[in-house]
Amino acid sequence: MKKIPTGAWVVVADGTGARLLRNVGKGLNVSLEQVKLVGPKDLAHDGPAGRQPPERSMAEMDEATFAKQLAQRLNAAALKNEFAHLVLVADPQTLGQMRPLLHEETAKRMVEELNKSLFRAPLEEIERALKATW
Repeated sequence: MKKIPTGAWVVVADGTGARLLRNVGKGLNVSLEQVKLVGPKDLAHDGPAGRQPPERSMAEMDEATFAKQLAQRLNAAALKNEFAHLVLVADPQTLGQMRPLLHEETAKRMVEELNKSLFRAPLEEIERALKATW
C-alpha cells in the first residue's frame, strides 16, 4: 500500500470548483482537513486552453476554463514550493483538461491522481476513496 505523505495537498475538483485539502494523518493514516475552497475567476474574460469544438455549450466552456485556471494555480504554487506532494482527485473530463496544462514541477510532485467525482462528497467519503485506492 502506498502512502499519502503527511502535509500532501489533496485537490478534489470538478468543472465548477475545487477543494484544497491537506493530509494531516501520520504513517498510512489518511486524515484530511479542508484548507480552501476554490471557485472560477472571471470566466467571461478568460477562456479554456487550446482549440475547442464549436458545438461546446457555455457550461462546458466554463468548466474547461476553470480547469485551466486551477492548473495555473497549482503550477504557481508548485513553483513557489508551497507543496511537496500532490494528489489530484477529479472527474475524467476535468483531469483530461488539466493534465496537459500542468507544469513539469507540478507533475513531479504528483503522488497520484484519482479519476472520481468527489467534489461535493464529505471528507470522510474522500478519505475512504483514497484509502481504497492506496
